[in-house]
Amino acid sequence: MPIGKASFLGSPYVGVYVKASDRLVIVPATFSSHEKTHVARWLNAPVVPATIGSGDLAGALAAMNSHGIIVTDEIEDRDVEQLRRYTPVVVMPTRLNALGNNILSNDFGAVVHPGYSSSEIEQIESALGVKATSATIAGEGTVAKTAVATNKGVLVHPASTSHEIEVLRNALQVPVHKTTANFGNPLVGACVVANSQGIIAGNRTTPVELIHIEDGLSVYD
Repeated sequence: MPIGKASFLGSPYVGVYVKASDRLVIVPATFSSHEKTHVARWLNAPVVPATIGSGDLAGALAAMNSHGIIVTDEIEDRDVEQLRRYTPVVVMPTRLNALGNNILSNDFGAVVHPGYSSSEIEQIESALGVKATSATIAGEGTVAKTAVATNKGVLVHPASTSHEIEVLRNALQVPVHKTTANFGNPLVGACVVANSQGIIAGNRTTPVELIHIEDGLSVYD
């Protein structure tokens, strides 16, 4: 079953806790075996538990695609080594250290918070193996909190402008679709985890929202 609804650690904001690519899914080390089993089934990729920073917010603190992972320097060496068993890892010290909120990427490109410097953008491009474009979504720099991207599509905040959508379409090379999740929440990047194989939406997501999410990411039950 490629589409599921869930709450993680009691929260419907599943994108805060989990980060996915077609190659790998990162979950908090505190996840139960039951949660890890469901995540692996829905997203059809290996699940790797890791502690990034001092808590459970792997989705907010790691950016990734199939080429690699880039993480804040608030990560233990053992967790870096665990992730490196699966994919290249780059540790990037930066003021904007919620990388999972500030870098939106798929295997074709990346869109990043306008606050990143040119040297930081070069590090992001090297880590993910794609060209990075500075942009906002709905006027916000936290582009991966207001959107979620896969190799099939991008879901964005309903207040995104036509210019922002065009930038996303050109940078990520996939269709862009406006929607909400979790019963009207526009921060779809915080409410949805997805890759090309599957989708996990927060458990407050309505049937109508789920139809929009399925259509936008071209993944269907």
